[in-house]
Amino acid sequence: MRSEISIWIDAPPDAVFPLVADLPRWPERLPHYRYVRVLSRQNGETLAAMSARRGVIPVFWHAVQTPDRATRRIHFRHVRGVTRGMEVTWTLEPERGGTRARISHELDLKWPWIGGWVAEHVIGRGFIDPIAGRTLERFKALAEAS
Repeated sequence: MRSEISIWIDAPPDAVFPLVADLPRWPERLPHYRYVRVLSRQNGETLAAMSARRGVIPVFWHAVQTPDRATRRIHFRHVRGVTRGMEVTWTLEPERGGTRARISHELDLKWPWIGGWVAEHVIGRGFIDPIAGRTLERFKALAEAS
């Protein structure tokens, strides 16, 4: 499953990056996030237990976040939960005086017969795209209000 979603933000990438990279503050900034618990930090990476809501349904995972300020990219590797193995990349690029914020997800479920279908139709369309869409909209509002 591959998914990409983006939004244009009327703020420069250097203003958007710190908002997105500050993982422990996501729950106070993103109402659909239940929690982010930092489990460890080492070598520029943060391992966190995370939970968000899709409607009333909670989802849980552990991810390793690796921010790169120089390229304005933030990478997440899911290491626990149903989405284990998923690679997520945030890319913040200058565009029209603001920022094109893009989130790319890649997940290859190794489940026999149904893994691809579940990844695409249930996880991708049912959870990832709606949660990522809300996340982008909220970071857009926060960055533009600053």
